[in-house]
Amino acid sequence: MSKASPFLEPGLKTSPNTLAIVSLSRDNFQPLTLKQSSGAVDGYAEGATLNTRFGSFPHSTLLDIPWGSQVRASVVDTGSRGRKRRRDEVESQDTPVPSQDEGDDKATPSSLAKAVVASSGFAYILRPTPELWTSSLPHRTQVVYTPDYSYILQRIRARPGSRIIEAGAGSGSFTHASARAVYSGYPRNAADKKGKVFSFEFHEPRYEKMQEEIKNHLLQDIVHITHRDVYRDGFSIDGKSPEATAVFLDLPAPWEALHHLSRRKIQEGGKEVGNDGSRESPLDPKQSVHICTFSPCIEQVTRTVTEMRTLGWTDIDMVEIAHKRFTVMRERVGANLPSERGFNPTPGDVNEAVRKLKSDIGRTLDFHKAQQSRLDSEAPDCKMDVDEQAPNGSSKPTPNGNGATETAEEPTFLQGRIVHRTETELKTHTSYLVFGILPPEWNEEAEAVALAKWPCGQESKTIGNVDKQARKQEKRELLASKKMKKRAGDS
Repeated sequence: MSKASPFLEPGLKTSPNTLAIVSLSRDNFQPLTLKQSSGAVDGYAEGATLNTRFGSFPHSTLLDIPWGSQVRASVVDTGSRGRKRRRDEVESQDTPVPSQDEGDDKATPSSLAKAVVASSGFAYILRPTPELWTSSLPHRTQVVYTPDYSYILQRIRARPGSRIIEAGAGSGSFTHASARAVYSGYPRNAADKKGKVFSFEFHEPRYEKMQEEIKNHLLQDIVHITHRDVYRDGFSIDGKSPEATAVFLDLPAPWEALHHLSRRKIQEGGKEVGNDGSRESPLDPKQSVHICTFSPCIEQVTRTVTEMRTLGWTDIDMVEIAHKRFTVMRERVGANLPSERGFNPTPGDVNEAVRKLKSDIGRTLDFHKAQQSRLDSEAPDCKMDVDEQAPNGSSKPTPNGNGATETAEEPTFLQGRIVHRTETELKTHTSYLVFGILPPEWNEEAEAVALAKWPCGQESKTIGNVDKQARKQEKRELLASKKMKKRAGDS
C-alpha cells in the first residue's frame, strides 16, 4: 500500500489527489478531490477552482494547510472562462493565461496565477470522515445515516479486526463507516487477515460507481466490493469463505438471502440438504456471528424473523431508531421585548403583568387628559408626548427570563434563561432494525475440550454426590472445630 486512505490516516495537512470536505455552512458540505495545477484550468489562471455561492476557492489555497483551517475566498475572473483569446492579448497581460485551444500539457509552473484574497467569503477544509461523507455524498439510493449505522455497528460488535458482510452497498454510507470500524492496519499479503468489509451490490451502475469511489478513497485494501445477486449466488468470495463475524443486510427481501448465511447447506425455509463439500460457509466457524437487517416495513420484519428462527438464529430483537437533535439557547421573556427570534414578548410573571397593565392604563388616562386640555385651550398644535416615561416616573424595566430587571452592565447574550428544544426534522432513514446471533455449532471436538476443562461425573464435593450421613458428619466436625477454637481463645 503506497498511500493510506484519508478516511483512516489523514495526516496533519491536506495533500494533492486526496479527498477533502469543504464546509460552507452548518449543513452544507461539499466533497472535493484536491488537485495540484501547473497552469490554467478551464480558463482559470489560478488553476483548478471550486465555485460556490460563498465565493471561489482555488485548489492552491486549499493545499498543504492543516485540517480544519478557515480559508478565505479568492478573487477569480469567472467572466473570461471559456473565451478564446489571441496569443498577443494573453502575452500582453501581467499574468499569462493560456487560451482554450492550448492544452494543459503546454502550461508551465510560471503560468499559474497567485490567488488574491477576496473581501468576503470563507470556508473550512475538513478531513473526510464517514459522518461528513454521509452528509455530502451523491445519493444513488436511500442512505443509512449516522444515527442508524452508529447503533448498528455497536450492536453487531464491529471492532478492529472484524470481517463484515454487507449486502446492498447503495451509496456507500455504511461501507465507509464499517471500513473505519474494522480497520486494524493494511494487509501485507493475501494471507495476512486484517479487518475487512465484503460488500455486495446487485445494480451494475451503482456497483461501478461504488468501485470507483472506493479506489479514489484508497480503501480497496479494506473494502472488497462484488457485483452479485446474493439471493441466488450467496456470499462466497472466489469460491472461498470470507469468514465473517458480522452481517448487515440492506435488501428488499432479506429473508431470501438468510439461507446462505448458515453453517450448513440449507435451502430457504430451513430444509437441510446434503453437503458434498463444494459449499463453504461464509461465516466464521469458531465465533458467534451477529446480524442486522434493515427493513422499512413491518411485514418485511415478520418474514425475516420467521426465517431467522427457522435457521437457528437466537436473541432476535427489533429496534426502531427515532433520533432528534437538541438545540440549546437563551430565551428572554418580557412584555417590553421586541417581536424577534429568541424573544418572547409576554409577561414573565404576575408582577410584570400588573406593571404593564398599570402602565397602559396610565398612558390612556394621560392621552385623554391631553386631548381634553387641547380642546379647552384651543391649541391644536400643542405638543404631547406621553411615551417618554412611565406614569410613576421610572424608566421601563428590561425583563429577563425570571421577570427581574437587568443591569445595564450585563451583556445581552447572558440575559434570559437557558432552554432547549428538539429539532423537528433530522436526516435519518426510518426503518426497523432486526438483530440476531448465530452461535457456533457444537461438535465432538468442542465436547472433548469442554470435558477436559470441566470434568463431568468426577466431582468430589457437590450436592447429590455425598450421602446424607456423610454431610451430617462433616457438619459435626465443623462445629466441633469452631468450639475448640473458641475455648482456646478464652483460655
